[in-house]
Amino acid sequence: MSFRVIKTEGSARSGVFNTPHGAVQTPAFMNVATAGAIKGAVSALDLTGLKCQVMLCNTYHLHIRPGDRLIRELGGLHPFTGWQGPILTDSGGFQVFSLAKLRKIEEEGVYFSSHVDGRRLFIGPEESIQIQSNLGSTIAMAFDECVENPAPYDYVRDSARRTVRWLHRCRREIERLNSLEETVNPKQMLFGINQGGIYEDIRVENMKEISGIDLDGFAIGGLSVGETEQEMYRIIEAVQPHMPQDKPRYLMGVGTPVNILEAVARGIDLFDCVLPARNARHGHIFTWQGRRNILNQKYERDSSPLDEECDCPTCQSFSRAYIRHLFKSGEMLAMRLCVIHNLFFYNTLLERIRESLDCGGFTAFHKKFTDILDNKV
Repeated sequence: MSFRVIKTEGSARSGVFNTPHGAVQTPAFMNVATAGAIKGAVSALDLTGLKCQVMLCNTYHLHIRPGDRLIRELGGLHPFTGWQGPILTDSGGFQVFSLAKLRKIEEEGVYFSSHVDGRRLFIGPEESIQIQSNLGSTIAMAFDECVENPAPYDYVRDSARRTVRWLHRCRREIERLNSLEETVNPKQMLFGINQGGIYEDIRVENMKEISGIDLDGFAIGGLSVGETEQEMYRIIEAVQPHMPQDKPRYLMGVGTPVNILEAVARGIDLFDCVLPARNARHGHIFTWQGRRNILNQKYERDSSPLDEECDCPTCQSFSRAYIRHLFKSGEMLAMRLCVIHNLFFYNTLLERIRESLDCGGFTAFHKKFTDILDNKV
């Protein structure tokens, strides 16, 4: 497995990330299939036609139900979901800290109550990796603590140092599991996660530490959780110079099209976010002219597609008036059609970013669409 940078323009770069389940052209957007499906009735079969390269599944939710051991019995996430390309599973850390009740953090891991039925559970670094190994994902994420922003300096520093200790334990556990004959994916990869809140010195210290560990990639976590966009960009700029040049860089949980453009400009390769699917389910559409609310009255008689510059399956066949009618009638098809469009838009955006990098035009592309994509149509 390897990562190769093809072109650079400033800090932005395009590349190829080779994985056990296929190559990923970067920068890339990873489509969030929380429980093994995109919310809005979109399946793995749909993703193949939406330019999707990587599917992201949620370790915490799949552990709660149907259970990672059941998925293991059924051959892992690839046969379970029908998706044959690369799959990334997050560590469960963010959900433990954002959803779980009665949370208690110890050096060994986190004790918490399930948000579904209240039962007492424990996840530590070893348990997180064991769950992800059962899922058989292509890429496993190290178990970390995601602190909210802002948080006290001393707590963030101690938490970041504990996350490094947990990373070493994750590394040992994945090496052990990958050596076993019965492991679903014996070539499972491991990404480490940089933490440190909005404190540059903690972030840089943490990144320097984890960059010395033999890992397949590195993520910046704990952003887009309360800080401003400018604070997020400041942290990326502080951390990126200390990230290995020959490994993929992943910005977790971010974000809007403009966030992605800005992060690519600062050297990031991989993204994920629930935003395109979540917004779509409420009729908020991303287009090459800006953001559109399809529920507005002005679309009642509009026979145009959601985006006249888009050739996704939705825009090829359905009008704004029809999709608005579906929403007003409570039809599930409205959500499905809009999720399909938004995911296609995001994957096309990353495709066009890669093309602009390959021809030396990213700076112009970045400038042009930063002024457009965040506008309300």
